[in-house]
Amino acid sequence: MTLRSLALAFGLACLAGSASAHFQELIPSTDVVPDDGDRSVKLSLVFTHPFEGGPTMDMGQPVEFGVLAGGKKVDLRSSLTPKAIDGRKAFEASYKFDRPGDYVFYLQPAPYWDAAEKHFLVHHTKVVVDFGAGEQWDQLVGSPVEIRPLSRPYGMWTGNLFRGVALKDGKPLPYARVEIEWINDAKFKAPSDPFNTQVVKADQNGVFAYAMPRAGWWGFNVLTDGRIKGPDGKQADAEIGGTIWVKTVDMK
Repeated sequence: MTLRSLALAFGLACLAGSASAHFQELIPSTDVVPDDGDRSVKLSLVFTHPFEGGPTMDMGQPVEFGVLAGGKKVDLRSSLTPKAIDGRKAFEASYKFDRPGDYVFYLQPAPYWDAAEKHFLVHHTKVVVDFGAGEQWDQLVGSPVEIRPLSRPYGMWTGNLFRGVALKDGKPLPYARVEIEWINDAKFKAPSDPFNTQVVKADQNGVFAYAMPRAGWWGFNVLTDGRIKGPDGKQADAEIGGTIWVKTVDMK
């Protein structure tokens, strides 16, 4: 292979890699808990590329994992159990509801080193589960980067418009970049790479919107550049994200 061919192959590999978006999944077994029957939920924590079904990345021990309900946070790190996905470390947990409310499960994962981009990834992630309440679904966890939902983030039909506000340090982030992916549980093949990750930009007030065209779980991830303390104690570049997961259901 000539040097020119090698350079071309390397360039194509870089382009292919850029089409893969990292998403921290925090997926409950349901987004709406029924009044009768099992009043518990199982949660799956996986760091992966949702639309492409992988590859999965190793997760370190989460810095934070908990639930916010009624304005109070509960630390759930002791409920985490390691599990293997494609030979990589992920986690799972379960939670039992004792009273009606909107429950915001949240996660601050351990920083992940992206060798290709030469920076750390920290995607603060949340998902809202309703148990007979219908209120407080827009309460904020207080993450450095976070999405405040303007659309109720559960009980949504396929085709509904999801609206949110991108926040950084609690303030609207104008013209923020928002990446969107669907968990491709149907092995659906996109016509080309740009279809894997949808991208929208917020307006001057940090507000963005996207209509979800297929049933399933959709992740919305606001991305910012920042600095964090690395494992060696020194400041390092980082991609700091704020992610929320939303489920849609076909109207049949």
